[in-house]
Amino acid sequence: MSYASPALRRLRPDDAPAVLSAFRSNPDMARQGDVSTLIEADRYVSRLMEPGSPHEAWSIVAEGALVGLVCVSVDDENRSGWFWYWMTDAARGRGWTAAAAATIAKWALTTRGLERLELGHRVNNPASGAVARRAGFVKEGTEREKFLVDGQRIDVDTYGRLGSDPSPSFDPLPMIDG
Repeated sequence: MSYASPALRRLRPDDAPAVLSAFRSNPDMARQGDVSTLIEADRYVSRLMEPGSPHEAWSIVAEGALVGLVCVSVDDENRSGWFWYWMTDAARGRGWTAAAAATIAKWALTTRGLERLELGHRVNNPASGAVARRAGFVKEGTEREKFLVDGQRIDVDTYGRLGSDPSPSFDPLPMIDG
């Protein structure tokens, strides 16, 4: 499938069918949540959009359709956030996740006023680590055997990005808030 260049916009209730499609696109998406029906997709989107929610959820859209998500789960008290992202299987491998992550990380550390972002990825998912590094995150360590996946213990690499860290070189995606 071919897509036009992506942009970022806030997650919307009508994104639920595309979220369901994304979760069905790759079995590995099950690590992002329990979404196998449209009702579960609606709940997933509603939870991220709930008034007073700590989540700053941004849809990665191409040709008007959601193809991925970047989110910062904000801890306002500590001016920090847990940073996470996913991309539908058909849109992977284009560099869009890294560009979206870098764009949202810069926004979170400037406009949103956070001072620290954190993320983690399973070591058996090196593409996620590549996204983190391209978005300016610095590896801070490895949590040994953190997750149990299909009966095997999996290490998780942890990353951080501070407001004082140098910004990576990247072409920011347009942010359409509305």
